[in-house]
Amino acid sequence: MKLIRCAAVLTVLALAVPSPADEKPEDGFVPMFNGKDLTGWVNVNCAPDTFFVKDGMVITTGKPTGYLRTEKQYENFIADFEWMHIPPKPGAVGNSGFFVWADAIPAVGTGYTRGIEVQVLVNLEYRDKKTDAITATSHGDLFSIHGATCVPERPHPLGWARCLPSENRAKGEGEWNHYRVEANDGVIRLEVNGKVVSSVSKCSPRKGYLALESEGSECRFRNLKIKELPSTNPNKEDVADQDIGFRSMYTGLDLSGWKADDEAKKHWTARDGVLVYDGTGQELGTEKAYGDVEFVVDFRFPKKDVKPAPCTFVLRKGDGDRKDVSLELTPEGKFVFASTSGFVRDEFKSLKPLGEWNRLRATLQGESILVTVNGVKLQLLPPVFVTAKKPAFALRPDGDMEFRNLFVREIKK
Repeated sequence: MKLIRCAAVLTVLALAVPSPADEKPEDGFVPMFNGKDLTGWVNVNCAPDTFFVKDGMVITTGKPTGYLRTEKQYENFIADFEWMHIPPKPGAVGNSGFFVWADAIPAVGTGYTRGIEVQVLVNLEYRDKKTDAITATSHGDLFSIHGATCVPERPHPLGWARCLPSENRAKGEGEWNHYRVEANDGVIRLEVNGKVVSSVSKCSPRKGYLALESEGSECRFRNLKIKELPSTNPNKEDVADQDIGFRSMYTGLDLSGWKADDEAKKHWTARDGVLVYDGTGQELGTEKAYGDVEFVVDFRFPKKDVKPAPCTFVLRKGDGDRKDVSLELTPEGKFVFASTSGFVRDEFKSLKPLGEWNRLRATLQGESILVTVNGVKLQLLPPVFVTAKKPAFALRPDGDMEFRNLFVREIKK
């Protein structure tokens, strides 16, 4: 009987003791990466194998340019991780980054997000040609990019919103570096291998996603953990754009997911995130069809001596007797819209100069369509009546064109 009672007591005690999975670390940090796969992370605009897991590390190949972000947004936190560059050859540049308070999808015309970048770089130092002053380093810069803002702790030699580190504490290629990033109420402090070397303040956004960057060379990350700090209640304008379901239609490296035969591949080329058309082939359409949907695509007309040609964006419904909803944009800022309900020709003033990137957003829902270029709505025929059920997206340029950041969001009913 005594043995039975002891066994019962031990059983109760065992049930009362929390398992390791239930315990929270005494220092408040929790893993950002489970060491096995990319659960909790989103590949925003890279190829499926650009980021992968091996031996407890998140590894990026560096190709194409892009980023892997967290599923959730963070406001105030301390992030702790190690990184190591493996350049393609000894002495070559190794480039990557850790983005703080990032948007869900990239800024217009770039593979990067709006946010604050924590530089992860080796074997490079920029100097101003006129003054010989150091303007960027390999060992702990903090700076705002693509519309984000910040104030550096020390003035930059050229007045940039970039804080150069107080000293070089970083190790070189093939060696592990330790970063601790403390972000609180719009202030970011970077500790490199045990000492704070740089800081920025008055950051906007100051809440958003965290991200690992792919840029040109292999970089490895391990021991990623984070400790969240109390909120300081940022204003709405200081919160990064949230994920509403956009997913990339383009790997940045090849034409996977697009209807591209051997002839099409002669004229459409993937160049590190940019989709390039030489002006002499055929349209390029997605393999997948969609229901109610929103598309995002960045585009630019070439800046060259010859007159650029128009480009048509096609929302196509049906596989048999197909009906096109087409929008032709010209380099002069005119558009021609055609659908089963009619035809519209008009002008718009939101187009950027030749050679600069524009962003088109097109939402097709039910029997209506909404199109904006650089945030300005185009006046189209309401409603657009389309009889078939499934639209696909196609690019039909009449001349040389470049595209990037091709995203789709399926609208659930």
